[in-house]
Amino acid sequence: MGVVNVTPDSFSDGGMWLDPDDAISHARGLVDQGADIVDIGGESTRPGVARTPQAEELRRVVPIVSALADSGAVISVDTMRAEVARAAIGAGAQIINDVSGGLADRGILPVVADADVDYVVMHWRGPSATMQSVELTHYDNLVGDVVAELSERVADAERAGVARSRIIVDPGIGFSKNGRQNWRLLQAIDTVQEAFADLRLLWGVSRKGFLGGLLHDPDPRPPLGRDAATQALTCWCAAHHAWAVRTHEVRGNRDACEVFARLRVSEGA
Repeated sequence: MGVVNVTPDSFSDGGMWLDPDDAISHARGLVDQGADIVDIGGESTRPGVARTPQAEELRRVVPIVSALADSGAVISVDTMRAEVARAAIGAGAQIINDVSGGLADRGILPVVADADVDYVVMHWRGPSATMQSVELTHYDNLVGDVVAELSERVADAERAGVARSRIIVDPGIGFSKNGRQNWRLLQAIDTVQEAFADLRLLWGVSRKGFLGGLLHDPDPRPPLGRDAATQALTCWCAAHHAWAVRTHEVRGNRDACEVFARLRVSEGA
């Protein structure tokens, strides 16, 4: 899943693809590099950021989706709003990637159910402005709490009419989790996978701050210097049966997946 942030303030590439023509060109480039899914986002969810007005999010996202509808890739839209989801689906989006898992706007669940599109349910505890607070990063049992809270979001989606076969689960790396907690959750990938054995799992680890905290030279590595580390995590997720990884840089991550897939091929002597 290749990321196209049509925003001025995303943590990794804010402002790079804000111009619609640049965003469309970048998205097509990601498809050429091997992206199976292109995820279009018009609202940054980096820690501490304020929300983007709905009208502005619509203005940023819908024309890009329309332009990419014939690209050959599956189009996903990263939004927490029902109206943006409705407009994006009308323009050709096949996946709604809701980082709030239906909590930010309860109206998004019936929109997804009525359209019968895929729906990414992410683990989320609160808005970006406060999500890294001490209160929201406290867990009695990190893995157990994440699984339980995600399970409740999945159940909410099903109660709203979203078919279980349409639901994709994202454990929410970096959302209401500090660096140590991100590593712990990734180390428990088998436990998470087993808890949602009949659902697809999406992992979003690309260029995130906990990688920068690991890669000191001598200061934490900035986002654009974290791609090799991201590729290592892509291999980890692939080794543990992830359905997809969400990444800003596609070619290297696609290469890593191809190599890993080839190693799993069984051949005779």
